[in-house]
Amino acid sequence: MPGTVENVTDENYEALTKSPAAVVVYGIVPCDGCQAYDPILVETAAKYENIRIGKAKMHVPGKCRNIKKQHSFKTYPTTHFFSNGTLVLTREGKLEAPELATLIDQHLVNP
Repeated sequence: MPGTVENVTDENYEALTKSPAAVVVYGIVPCDGCQAYDPILVETAAKYENIRIGKAKMHVPGKCRNIKKQHSFKTYPTTHFFSNGTLVLTREGKLEAPELATLIDQHLVNP
């Protein structure tokens, strides 16, 4: 949904990542950086209405089982940038709003 942060689960993960441009953040509840990232994602989603932005809550039982099988995360949060189903960039740790915007501009808006 444009302009909002989508809740990512196994059911919608493939469709979201195959979008023309998408950002997926993988996080868990006990992670302070993951919680601090939430307002940045909301702000960024409002700014980039043509970019799908989603958050996968990896700690929720049964919701991201297949996502966990596809990826091995060493750090939370981890941010993936996708273009038409291709993973174009990975960043570990919380990104500040200006850095996230710069990466979106460089890799998804004006690659």
